[in-house]
Amino acid sequence: MTTTDDCFTCEREARLDELPPHELIAVDDHWRVAHAVGCALPGWLVLLPRRHVLAVADLTDAEAAGLGTWQVRLSRALHAVTGCAKTYVVQFAEAARFSHVHFHVVPRMASLREDRRGPKVFEYLNQPPEETVTRDQMNALAVDLARRLR
Repeated sequence: MTTTDDCFTCEREARLDELPPHELIAVDDHWRVAHAVGCALPGWLVLLPRRHVLAVADLTDAEAAGLGTWQVRLSRALHAVTGCAKTYVVQFAEAARFSHVHFHVVPRMASLREDRRGPKVFEYLNQPPEETVTRDQMNALAVDLARRLR
């Protein structure tokens, strides 16, 4: 795998065997699935290419072939585990140390407040630490999701 220093995703990829369940929900030759860290919305997943990629256009044909399948599989698993009404799938990769291409697969619950729907759902990434999903909660969700993805 091609990785680089100063990249959160690549740092995790280099330690794949040491990752907790919430950072290793599923993995194949090209993609890894993790629960978003520092997030206040349970089930917020991130789909990550296993090599360092900075733009969607730079995905290989093999990576691209699996992308849509992963997005649908993750959406189905989130629906089954969380009961969400739908999922949002978003890709920006603009934050410092997070320019590595990644896709957010976000469960949109039927009860989600109107002022947090659509792109405003990203407000869940800006909550105080005491309001974020705990490591235990992420790991429990990871186990359930991994079971659905087998």
